[in-house]
Amino acid sequence: MMDYTLREWLERAGEGTIAQAAVKRQAKASGMTEEETRELMRRHLGRMREAVQEGLQEELRSNTGLTGGQAAAFMKRLLAGKCLSGSLLGKAEVYALATAECNAAMGVIVAAPTAGACGILPGALLAMMEERGVTEDEAVDALFTAAAVGQAIATQASISGAEGGCQAECGSGAAMTAAALVQLEGGTPRQCADAAAFALMNLLGLVCDPVGGLVEVPCVYRNVGAVSVAFSAADMVLGGVSCPIEPDEVILAMKEVGDALPATLRETGEGGCAACPSIRARLEGLHRA
Repeated sequence: MMDYTLREWLERAGEGTIAQAAVKRQAKASGMTEEETRELMRRHLGRMREAVQEGLQEELRSNTGLTGGQAAAFMKRLLAGKCLSGSLLGKAEVYALATAECNAAMGVIVAAPTAGACGILPGALLAMMEERGVTEDEAVDALFTAAAVGQAIATQASISGAEGGCQAECGSGAAMTAAALVQLEGGTPRQCADAAAFALMNLLGLVCDPVGGLVEVPCVYRNVGAVSVAFSAADMVLGGVSCPIEPDEVILAMKEVGDALPATLRETGEGGCAACPSIRARLEGLHRA
């Protein structure tokens, strides 16, 4: 079973949607029926919802204590109506952080496309369901659109921070989410691809610099920033802005940038935020304790 570029996904979609093409491809590859394929994705959506709820627990803490409980604090500001980003994006940001904190505390998450980028897609989709009345079936379709984008990126470039920097993780997650949002708003397959390209373009060059080699700092916070990039990319496209660069070329540009990143900025925990004295001292203090 061949993998597809975004251009090939658009060809497969034809007059339909990328989601429909993705369901057909996955059903054929797995030997399941299309309904069984959709049911499996529906279970993934349920796990995403559970991860958010676990991540919103005030008492949640990672083993290091560096993260956990922060999404719960953020939620209080949202519930007070004080989020500068408003209720929809604000909720997406809170849920993205909650999912990432659930992961950091060794909870079960859905890699989207990786554990380090697990909060972006769930945050956006669950917020859309609660704030915009998106149905579960519509969210499942959006997940298939996101999966197709993720597959195109993984095939042509990488979704690994160790290989391509955080642009390959949170950048890919934002691209997947932007396409999913456009699908939810009734956009065309081409608009989905353009939104993915805009999101990836806006996170091009993002380094992977986990403090202590742990998927906590700055990882969990980047999920929050990336979900806002996904919304802005979707809004641009839905507002009539088309991407001037072919989406697959943006993916290839991401690969080129990733290949050029020094080893210190590719998940080794040696450069970037990982080298900042204050957080290194704090982590060393936790280890001594």
